[in-house]
Amino acid sequence: MEYVQVKSIEDPMFARLHKTMQEVFPPEEVLEYELWAEPLKDPTIRVFLAVHENEVVGVTEYRYNKELNVAMTDFTIITKEGLGVGPFLAKKRHEDLMNLEKEHQLNLIGMFAEIYDPYRMTDHSFGGIKVMDPFVRREVLSHLGYQRLDFSYVHPAWTNEGEAVKDLDLCFLPFKENIQSLKASFIREFITTYYAILSNKPQEWHDMVRELEAREEIQLKPL
Repeated sequence: MEYVQVKSIEDPMFARLHKTMQEVFPPEEVLEYELWAEPLKDPTIRVFLAVHENEVVGVTEYRYNKELNVAMTDFTIITKEGLGVGPFLAKKRHEDLMNLEKEHQLNLIGMFAEIYDPYRMTDHSFGGIKVMDPFVRREVLSHLGYQRLDFSYVHPAWTNEGEAVKDLDLCFLPFKENIQSLKASFIREFITTYYAILSNKPQEWHDMVRELEAREEIQLKPL
């Protein structure tokens, strides 16, 4: 299995990647094709495919923030079971981040990720792919060491139509020992930077940011 980076929408692999996203995720979770052009030029945004026998069997996008010394898993897609795609992507992603940490003299404290709460959500079939079932995905993140940040989380739809995407938890995987909470100001700074590309944010998102402004610490809780 190969770990193949995509750096441009002109890359033939990108069309396959974007089609896979559209087949798996609901529309509000998929950035428009052309709007990927600039993010893919950003060296801090990493997009990789798992390619097996010339077939795309997995995708992961993640990034790091040099100023805050933190990373974020944007999404992971597995389209074929029985190949060990999940462990392959997790291992390669971690290796890449550790290499970047040395190369850029970073001191990454951990990695954020968003995950649907299947106990609150109504229906997200994720393209009918069983390995993308939200119950499975949540347990996988838990096994990897992610924990839920204890506040009400929403994010703006990537369609930039001002809708709030709900039934989510923002999670965190500590890379350092004894991290049991994060400063609310740190979380606020990260998510406002992360979603700066979207100009049309829902009121629920602004309310969430104000909640973080009023709090000191956000505890990490089990998934």
